[in-house]
Amino acid sequence: MATGPRRVLPGFGLSLGWTLTYLSFIVLIPFAALASNAGSLGWDGWYRVTFGARSLAAYKVTFGSAFIAASLNSVFGLAIAWVLVRYRFPMRRLLDAIVDLPFALPAAVGGIALTAIYASNGPIGSYMDAWFGWQTAYSRTGIVLAMAFVSLPFVIRTVEPVLRELDPEIEDAARSLGAGPIRIFLSVTLPQLLPALIAGFALCLARGVGEYGAVIFMSQNLPMLSEVASQLIVIRIEEPNLPSAAGIALVLLVAAFSILLLVNFLQARTAVGRRHA
Repeated sequence: MATGPRRVLPGFGLSLGWTLTYLSFIVLIPFAALASNAGSLGWDGWYRVTFGARSLAAYKVTFGSAFIAASLNSVFGLAIAWVLVRYRFPMRRLLDAIVDLPFALPAAVGGIALTAIYASNGPIGSYMDAWFGWQTAYSRTGIVLAMAFVSLPFVIRTVEPVLRELDPEIEDAARSLGAGPIRIFLSVTLPQLLPALIAGFALCLARGVGEYGAVIFMSQNLPMLSEVASQLIVIRIEEPNLPSAAGIALVLLVAAFSILLLVNFLQARTAVGRRHA
Protein backbone atom coordinates (compact mmCIF):
# COMPACT_ATOMS: atom_id res chain seq x y z
CA MET A 1 0.00 0.00 0.00
CA ALA A 2 1.49 3.28 -1.13
CA THR A 3 1.92 5.99 1.43
CA GLY A 4 2.76 9.65 1.07
CA PRO A 5 6.10 11.14 2.07
CA ARG A 6 6.70 11.06 5.80
CA ARG A 7 7.50 14.37 7.42
CA VAL A 8 10.12 14.73 10.10
CA LEU A 9 8.14 17.58 11.70
CA PRO A 10 4.46 17.04 12.59
CA GLY A 11 2.96 19.12 9.80
CA PHE A 12 2.98 22.80 8.94
CA GLY A 13 0.04 23.81 11.11
CA LEU A 14 1.34 22.37 14.38
CA SER A 15 4.93 23.50 13.68
CA LEU A 16 3.78 27.02 12.92
CA GLY A 17 1.64 27.06 16.05
CA TRP A 18 4.57 26.11 18.27
CA THR A 19 6.74 28.68 16.49
CA LEU A 20 4.28 31.53 16.99
CA THR A 21 3.60 30.54 20.60
CA TYR A 22 7.27 30.50 21.55
CA LEU A 23 7.99 33.68 19.60
CA SER A 24 5.06 35.43 21.27
CA PHE A 25 6.17 34.62 24.82
CA ILE A 26 9.82 35.40 24.19
CA VAL A 27 9.60 38.40 21.82
CA LEU A 28 6.17 39.73 20.88
CA ILE A 29 4.49 39.94 24.30
CA PRO A 30 7.49 41.64 26.00
CA PHE A 31 7.65 44.16 23.15
CA ALA A 32 3.91 44.78 23.47
CA ALA A 33 4.38 45.40 27.20
CA LEU A 34 7.19 47.83 26.39
CA ALA A 35 4.95 49.76 24.00
CA SER A 36 2.15 49.75 26.59
CA ASN A 37 4.42 51.25 29.25
CA ALA A 38 5.62 53.91 26.83
CA GLY A 39 2.02 54.63 25.82
CA SER A 40 1.12 55.50 29.41
CA LEU A 41 3.08 58.74 28.95
CA GLY A 42 0.67 60.00 26.33
CA TRP A 43 1.83 61.39 23.01
CA ASP A 44 3.09 64.72 24.37
CA GLY A 45 4.82 63.12 27.35
CA TRP A 46 6.43 60.46 25.18
CA TYR A 47 7.71 63.09 22.76
CA ARG A 48 9.20 65.21 25.57
CA VAL A 49 10.92 62.20 27.12
CA THR A 50 12.27 60.56 23.99
CA PHE A 51 13.21 63.68 22.03
CA GLY A 52 14.43 65.95 24.78
CA ALA A 53 17.92 67.43 24.62
CA ARG A 54 19.48 64.71 26.80
CA SER A 55 17.83 61.89 24.87
CA LEU A 56 18.85 63.33 21.49
CA ALA A 57 22.45 63.68 22.70
CA ALA A 58 22.39 60.04 23.84
CA TYR A 59 21.02 58.91 20.45
CA LYS A 60 23.75 60.84 18.66
CA VAL A 61 26.50 59.18 20.70
CA THR A 62 24.87 55.75 20.44
CA PHE A 63 24.11 55.60 16.73
CA GLY A 64 27.26 57.46 15.70
CA SER A 65 29.52 55.15 17.71
CA ALA A 66 27.64 52.05 16.57
CA PHE A 67 27.96 53.09 12.92
CA ILE A 68 31.71 53.63 13.24
CA ALA A 69 32.16 50.32 15.07
CA ALA A 70 30.09 48.44 12.46
CA SER A 71 32.08 50.04 9.63
CA LEU A 72 35.41 49.06 11.22
CA ASN A 73 34.17 45.53 11.86
CA SER A 74 33.00 45.20 8.26
CA VAL A 75 36.51 45.89 6.99
CA PHE A 76 38.53 43.95 9.54
CA GLY A 77 35.93 41.22 9.98
CA LEU A 78 36.06 40.52 6.24
CA ALA A 79 39.85 40.33 6.43
CA ILE A 80 39.72 37.92 9.39
CA ALA A 81 37.13 35.72 7.67
CA TRP A 82 39.30 35.69 4.54
CA VAL A 83 42.35 34.52 6.50
CA LEU A 84 40.39 31.82 8.34
CA VAL A 85 38.86 30.42 5.14
CA ARG A 86 41.56 30.84 2.54
CA TYR A 87 44.72 29.96 4.51
CA ARG A 88 45.95 27.07 6.61
CA PHE A 89 48.45 27.92 9.35
CA PRO A 90 49.44 26.77 12.85
CA MET A 91 46.89 27.53 15.60
CA ARG A 92 44.23 28.49 13.07
CA ARG A 93 41.60 26.60 15.06
CA LEU A 94 42.59 28.50 18.19
CA LEU A 95 42.16 31.81 16.36
CA ASP A 96 38.83 30.60 15.03
CA ALA A 97 37.69 29.86 18.61
CA ILE A 98 38.91 33.23 19.90
CA VAL A 99 36.63 34.96 17.39
CA ASP A 100 33.60 33.65 19.30
CA LEU A 101 34.77 34.86 22.72
CA PRO A 102 32.63 38.04 22.61
CA PHE A 103 29.61 35.76 22.16
CA ALA A 104 30.51 33.60 25.17
CA LEU A 105 31.78 36.22 27.59
CA PRO A 106 29.50 38.53 29.58
CA ALA A 107 29.74 42.00 28.07
CA ALA A 108 30.92 43.42 31.40
CA VAL A 109 33.95 41.10 31.32
CA GLY A 110 34.88 42.50 27.92
CA GLY A 111 34.45 46.04 29.21
CA ILE A 112 36.72 45.39 32.20
CA ALA A 113 39.35 43.78 29.95
CA LEU A 114 39.26 46.68 27.50
CA THR A 115 39.53 49.21 30.32
CA ALA A 116 42.55 47.42 31.79
CA ILE A 117 44.32 47.65 28.42
CA TYR A 118 43.23 51.04 27.11
CA ALA A 119 43.05 53.12 30.29
CA SER A 120 45.72 55.77 30.79
CA ASN A 121 47.66 53.41 33.07
CA GLY A 122 47.17 50.38 30.81
CA PRO A 123 49.80 48.82 28.52
CA ILE A 124 48.31 50.35 25.35
CA GLY A 125 46.42 53.35 26.70
CA SER A 126 49.50 54.75 28.41
CA TYR A 127 51.41 54.85 25.12
CA MET A 128 48.45 56.32 23.24
CA ASP A 129 48.17 59.04 25.85
CA ALA A 130 51.94 59.75 26.03
CA TRP A 131 52.71 59.66 22.31
CA PHE A 132 49.57 61.05 20.73
CA GLY A 133 47.75 62.71 23.65
CA TRP A 134 44.83 60.44 22.76
CA GLN A 135 42.69 59.23 25.64
CA THR A 136 41.22 55.92 24.56
CA ALA A 137 39.24 54.70 27.55
CA TYR A 138 36.61 56.94 29.13
CA SER A 139 35.92 58.68 25.84
CA ARG A 140 33.87 58.24 22.68
CA THR A 141 36.78 56.25 21.27
CA GLY A 142 36.32 53.85 24.15
CA ILE A 143 32.62 53.53 23.32
CA VAL A 144 33.47 52.61 19.72
CA LEU A 145 36.02 50.02 20.88
CA ALA A 146 33.51 48.46 23.28
CA MET A 147 30.85 48.24 20.58
CA ALA A 148 33.36 46.83 18.09
CA PHE A 149 34.44 44.19 20.62
CA VAL A 150 30.96 42.81 21.28
CA SER A 151 29.83 42.88 17.64
CA LEU A 152 32.89 41.70 15.67
CA PRO A 153 31.83 38.02 15.45
CA PHE A 154 28.63 38.96 13.59
CA VAL A 155 30.54 40.03 10.47
CA ILE A 156 32.99 37.14 10.58
CA ARG A 157 30.39 34.43 11.10
CA THR A 158 28.05 35.94 8.50
CA VAL A 159 30.68 36.26 5.77
CA GLU A 160 32.62 33.06 6.49
CA PRO A 161 30.04 30.51 5.18
CA VAL A 162 29.53 32.48 1.97
CA LEU A 163 33.26 32.74 1.46
CA ARG A 164 33.63 28.97 1.89
CA GLU A 165 31.04 28.33 -0.83
CA LEU A 166 32.60 30.62 -3.43
CA ASP A 167 33.84 28.76 -6.48
CA PRO A 168 37.59 29.45 -6.82
CA GLU A 169 37.39 28.62 -10.52
CA ILE A 170 35.70 31.97 -11.16
CA GLU A 171 38.68 33.79 -9.66
CA ASP A 172 41.06 31.54 -11.61
CA ALA A 173 39.22 32.36 -14.83
CA ALA A 174 39.51 36.09 -14.14
CA ARG A 175 43.19 35.66 -13.36
CA SER A 176 43.75 33.77 -16.61
CA LEU A 177 42.20 36.70 -18.49
CA GLY A 178 44.80 39.04 -17.05
CA ALA A 179 42.93 40.56 -14.10
CA GLY A 180 45.07 41.53 -11.12
CA PRO A 181 44.34 40.57 -7.49
CA ILE A 182 42.66 43.88 -6.63
CA ARG A 183 40.42 43.83 -9.68
CA ILE A 184 39.50 40.18 -9.06
CA PHE A 185 38.52 40.99 -5.50
CA LEU A 186 36.53 44.12 -6.37
CA SER A 187 34.85 42.80 -9.54
CA VAL A 188 34.45 39.07 -8.83
CA THR A 189 34.68 38.23 -5.13
CA LEU A 190 33.25 41.28 -3.37
CA PRO A 191 29.93 41.37 -5.29
CA GLN A 192 29.25 37.79 -4.19
CA LEU A 193 30.11 38.62 -0.58
CA LEU A 194 28.18 41.89 -0.50
CA PRO A 195 24.80 40.57 0.74
CA ALA A 196 26.46 38.74 3.63
CA LEU A 197 28.65 41.75 4.38
CA ILE A 198 25.60 44.02 4.48
CA ALA A 199 23.85 41.60 6.84
CA GLY A 200 26.90 41.46 9.09
CA PHE A 201 27.12 45.26 9.13
CA ALA A 202 23.46 45.54 10.13
CA LEU A 203 23.81 42.98 12.91
CA CYS A 204 26.87 44.83 14.21
CA LEU A 205 24.99 48.13 14.08
CA ALA A 206 21.96 46.75 15.91
CA ARG A 207 24.16 45.03 18.50
CA GLY A 208 26.14 48.21 19.13
CA VAL A 209 23.02 50.33 19.52
CA GLY A 210 21.77 48.10 22.33
CA GLU A 211 25.09 47.50 24.10
CA TYR A 212 25.36 48.40 27.78
CA GLY A 213 27.66 46.10 29.76
CA ALA A 214 30.91 46.82 27.91
CA VAL A 215 30.19 50.46 27.12
CA ILE A 216 29.72 51.68 30.69
CA PHE A 217 33.29 50.64 31.53
CA MET A 218 34.81 52.46 28.53
CA SER A 219 32.79 55.66 28.73
CA GLN A 220 32.67 58.54 31.18
CA ASN A 221 28.87 58.30 31.01
CA LEU A 222 28.53 62.09 31.09
CA PRO A 223 25.07 63.43 30.13
CA MET A 224 25.07 65.35 26.82
CA LEU A 225 28.66 64.23 26.09
CA SER A 226 29.35 60.49 26.36
CA GLU A 227 26.12 58.98 27.63
CA VAL A 228 24.64 56.21 25.49
CA ALA A 229 20.94 55.48 25.22
CA SER A 230 21.13 52.18 27.11
CA GLN A 231 22.78 53.97 30.05
CA LEU A 232 20.03 56.61 30.01
CA ILE A 233 17.41 53.83 30.11
CA VAL A 234 19.02 52.35 33.24
CA ILE A 235 19.13 55.78 34.87
CA ARG A 236 15.41 56.29 34.19
CA ILE A 237 14.66 52.88 35.72
CA GLU A 238 16.67 53.70 38.84
CA GLU A 239 14.87 57.05 39.39
CA PRO A 240 12.37 55.14 39.16
CA ASN A 241 10.61 56.22 35.98
CA LEU A 242 9.71 53.07 34.06
CA PRO A 243 7.47 54.76 31.43
CA SER A 244 10.30 57.12 30.45
CA ALA A 245 12.73 54.21 30.23
CA ALA A 246 10.22 52.30 28.09
CA GLY A 247 9.77 55.32 25.81
CA ILE A 248 13.50 55.57 25.10
CA ALA A 249 13.76 51.79 24.72
CA LEU A 250 10.91 51.88 22.19
CA VAL A 251 12.91 54.31 20.05
CA LEU A 252 15.87 51.91 20.04
CA LEU A 253 13.57 49.00 19.23
CA VAL A 254 11.99 50.77 16.25
CA ALA A 255 15.40 51.91 15.01
CA ALA A 256 16.92 48.42 15.22
CA PHE A 257 13.90 46.82 13.55
CA SER A 258 14.00 49.43 10.76
CA ILE A 259 17.68 48.71 10.18
CA LEU A 260 17.03 44.99 9.84
CA LEU A 261 14.08 45.57 7.48
CA LEU A 262 16.19 47.86 5.31
CA VAL A 263 19.00 45.33 5.17
CA ASN A 264 16.60 42.54 4.19
CA PHE A 265 15.29 44.74 1.40
CA LEU A 266 18.80 45.58 0.17
CA GLN A 267 19.81 41.93 0.30
CA ALA A 268 16.77 40.96 -1.76
CA ARG A 269 17.52 43.68 -4.33
CA THR A 270 21.17 42.59 -4.49
CA ALA A 271 20.20 38.95 -4.98
CA VAL A 272 17.77 39.90 -7.77
CA GLY A 273 20.43 41.99 -9.45
CA ARG A 274 22.90 39.11 -9.33
CA ARG A 275 20.39 36.71 -10.88
CA HIS A 276 19.70 39.10 -13.77
CA ALA A 277 23.37 39.94 -14.28
